[in-house]
Amino acid sequence: MAKRHRAVVLHGANADRPDEADTIVQANMVADALRRMGWTSTILRVDLDLSRLARRLSPAPVFVFNLVESLNGDGRLVHLAPAVLEHLGVPFTGAPSAAHFATTDKLLAKRLLRGAGFATPDWFGPEGWTGECRAGRMAIVKAVSEDASLGIDSGSVVPVAEAPVEMAHRAAKYGGDWFAENFIDGREFNVGILANAAGLHVLPIAEIMFVDFPADRPRIVDYEAKWIEHSFAYGHTPRRFDLPASDAELLDELGRLALAAFNLFGLRAYGRVDFRVDRKRRPWILEVNANPCLAPDAGFAAAAAKAGLTMDDVIRCIVEVALHKEASAAA
Repeated sequence: MAKRHRAVVLHGANADRPDEADTIVQANMVADALRRMGWTSTILRVDLDLSRLARRLSPAPVFVFNLVESLNGDGRLVHLAPAVLEHLGVPFTGAPSAAHFATTDKLLAKRLLRGAGFATPDWFGPEGWTGECRAGRMAIVKAVSEDASLGIDSGSVVPVAEAPVEMAHRAAKYGGDWFAENFIDGREFNVGILANAAGLHVLPIAEIMFVDFPADRPRIVDYEAKWIEHSFAYGHTPRRFDLPASDAELLDELGRLALAAFNLFGLRAYGRVDFRVDRKRRPWILEVNANPCLAPDAGFAAAAAKAGLTMDDVIRCIVEVALHKEASAAA
C-alpha cells in the first residue's frame, strides 16, 4: 500500500490498571503494523472532552483504527467515540456505535440474545430473576458494563440466594451497576471471527483449560487469570486448540452460533463470542465482544496464528473492511 494521508489509532486508556495498560500495548502494536503497511500512523488518546477529539481529527485522517474500550475508565461510555466518528463522517475500524452500546450493556445484550432465540444463562437484574431460581444453584456476579473481567474473582460465584447481597457489595467497592447470572459449571470456549474480502470466517476455536484448580475454587476466567502475572489463575488457565474429534459437532455449533450472534449485533470486521458449555453439551452465550483484545499474547492473536495469520494480516483485514465500507457508501 503506497503511503497516503495519516491513519489515527484511537484509544481511551490510562496505564493505571493492567487491562488499561494492555490497550496501550495494542495501540503501539497496531500503529507499528500500519506503518509497515505504508500508512503515516499516529496514536491519539480520547477522554470525556469529545470536542477536543473532533478538533484533533481535523484535517480528517483516511481512517481511524478504533481501540477505545472505555473513557476515563468507564466501560459504559465505549460507544461515544465511534458515535463521534460517525458524526464527523470519519471511517473507522470495527463495530458501529450501536453495536458497542448493545454489547457493552450486558443486560441489554442478554435480552437481545434471548429475544432472538439464543441460549444465555438466566439472570438477576432490576426486575429480579428472568427464569428459574432454585435453591442450591450457583450464580456469578458481574459488572453490567465492564469487560476484561473487572471486579470478577473467586468470590464472584455464590449461591443464588446470596447474589443480591454480593451485587450490592461489589457496587459499593467498584462502582457501577452489577447483575448475576446462573453459573454454568462446564467448559469455556472463545470463538473469534475475522472478515476479509471473501466474507466472515470463524477462527480456530479455543477452549480455556482450568488446570489443577482446587475443588473450592470456581473454574472461571477472572481478573487475576487475565491480568495478574505469576498468579495461580494466570498460570493455570491455558487455552488449547487441538480438541478431540468427539468435539467436532460441538465446534461446528459454536461457530454457527458465533456467526449468528455477530450478525445479530451488527458487528463488523472482527469480534469474539464467549461460551460456556454445560455437562449436557449445550452451549450458552456469555457475551459478545465487539472489540476483542488484539495484543500479541491475547486469545484473538493466538487463534489467528493457529489459522496461519500474522497480526499484520489481521490488521490488514480489519483496515480493508473499514475502507471497503467507506468505498461502498461513496459508490
